[in-house]
Amino acid sequence: MTRIGLLSDTHSYFDPRFAELFADCDEIWHAGDLGDIKVLDAMKDFKPTRAVYGNIDDATIRSVLSEQERFVCDGVDVFLIHIGGYPNKYSPKAKNELFKNPPKLFICGHSHILKVIYDDKINCLHINPGAAGRSGFHAVRTAIRFTLDNGEIKDLEVIELDNKGFGG
Repeated sequence: MTRIGLLSDTHSYFDPRFAELFADCDEIWHAGDLGDIKVLDAMKDFKPTRAVYGNIDDATIRSVLSEQERFVCDGVDVFLIHIGGYPNKYSPKAKNELFKNPPKLFICGHSHILKVIYDDKINCLHINPGAAGRSGFHAVRTAIRFTLDNGEIKDLEVIELDNKGFGG
């Protein structure tokens, strides 16, 4: 069993409350737009981390992260990319991979809109954790926790951090 803390679009802000919110997590995953290498360093100092770069990430971040990651964690095939779209509106790059070799879990960021949708055309759960940073058009900062257990995705929890720019 592996407990995951999932973020995206931190835009250079790693909320100090993640130390408590992700204390019981085994890994932190970030779906791009970290904004600053210090965010990646903070995550790695706290928990094992998997991340991809996003469209705002600079050459420093791009030199240590890939645009996309494909891996298996606790029996779940995972595809992680920043710009991925969502069912019926996947980005071209994501769509090619998704339909060629569908994963069980597809994670992306970019839109700043939290979405959890099951795509029955490819038997895949799509998760966008929304945006955990203070920059962007989103009104509420969000993240997600969930568990992978022997090929199953379960115990998904949405975390609403607060209104952007207030608290934390």
